[in-house]
Amino acid sequence: MKLAISGKGGVGKTTIAAALVKSFARTHRLVYAIDGDPDACLAAALGIPEEAALQIRPVVEMRELIRARSGSGAFYVLNPKVDDVLEDYSYHLGNIRFLRMGEVKKGGSECYCRENTFLHALVSTLLLDQDEVVVMDMGAGIEHLSRGTARGVDLMLVVVEPSRNSVNTARHVKQMSADLGIKKIRVVGNKIRSEREKEFIAGNFQPNEVLGFLQFDDSIWESAMELVAAEAGRGLTAEVEQIKEKILSEAGDGERERRVV
Repeated sequence: MKLAISGKGGVGKTTIAAALVKSFARTHRLVYAIDGDPDACLAAALGIPEEAALQIRPVVEMRELIRARSGSGAFYVLNPKVDDVLEDYSYHLGNIRFLRMGEVKKGGSECYCRENTFLHALVSTLLLDQDEVVVMDMGAGIEHLSRGTARGVDLMLVVVEPSRNSVNTARHVKQMSADLGIKKIRVVGNKIRSEREKEFIAGNFQPNEVLGFLQFDDSIWESAMELVAAEAGRGLTAEVEQIKEKILSEAGDGERERRVV
């Protein structure tokens, strides 16, 4: 199961990503939680202590490792070996493996071809070669995905809150995802306070596109001032479980899922 999650900043995308990671971790042997958002908030949402999270280097900044695998001269390897990076350089939280990707480097005074090639190789390994569950928390730009790696994504989940800007961002993400070849793109409404807000989101997408709605959770809002995010309340947890089952059904995962015995 390979799931990418995107949406406008502030819609609760990372909170939902973390809740889904924890849900999959309860039923599957191993789950990779990948922070591909430049804001890098997934570690806290998963419950990784702040002092530990601060020590987790983005993969793109591991220059010694990148040069060791890609070559240190003017020429570099286009398909560096990265399989062991997933285990050796991830943060272990029970059966969750957390990796912080870092931002795709932009052009400028220095060439970052080597670093970006390494990132794409790592994403390819995660999405194309691994049999385990992968949940990628992405920014609205979804730069970590290329046409090659996107074919490994079972479903792009776009998180939307009841606002016009959020809906517009969701449409942009949907178009980018479709352009990359991702076949299944679905929406989840978040921070819902009223039936009117639910109708607003439902009215902006096709009926089969919306997997569900998550109610506004005061405890999560209040925990934004804390170092470690609060656990979702029972109501939200139940809603996330329902969305998870719909995701598995949509992705056709069926008997291929590796569940905890």
